[in-house]
Amino acid sequence: MKIIKEILSWVIPIIVGLVVALLIRQYVFTFARVDGPSMEPNLVNKERLIVWRHAKVKHLSVIVFDAHGEDPTATKPKTDYVKRVIGLPGDTVSSKNGNLYVNGKVVPQKFISMSERTTGTGNWNLKSLSKSWDKNTNATKVPKGEYFVLGDHRSVSNDGRYWGFVPKNKITGVAKTFFWETNKTKRTNVNSLGY
Repeated sequence: MKIIKEILSWVIPIIVGLVVALLIRQYVFTFARVDGPSMEPNLVNKERLIVWRHAKVKHLSVIVFDAHGEDPTATKPKTDYVKRVIGLPGDTVSSKNGNLYVNGKVVPQKFISMSERTTGTGNWNLKSLSKSWDKNTNATKVPKGEYFVLGDHRSVSNDGRYWGFVPKNKITGVAKTFFWETNKTKRTNVNSLGY
């Protein structure tokens, strides 16, 4: 009996700790990793992120979402993408000469250089982009419950311009960098730009 009590005195705290850790990871935050160059210069390949599951998604928030079923090239379930939110539900979005417009107003893009804003981006609006999408063809606004996302390194990013919108239920959460991972400017560009 004494041996069982001693074993339980070790096992029960371990089990409780594991359950608490799993609940926190499931409902509060989790971790993600950047895969590829699409968020350069602010996030680099293999950079680790903390993802807050219930943080409010705002314009310019960096989010993590499951691209499976949205991007036709994401063939495996739980294919996480890291992108920046440009359009919220109901927004109109367009690009002209490297400037982004949301609801007719210029979006400040100090988080990337002029070259990153203009190289390979072209002039477009949601209606012109949506003609080649599998879903939401002829969209003029971001649909209710969905978001329009772009990568920061626009010339190499596989993002909403090519396949459409991200449904809210596919979003894992809002990504933040760790303070030791990068410099202050990049942390600000990822952690503090939402409006």
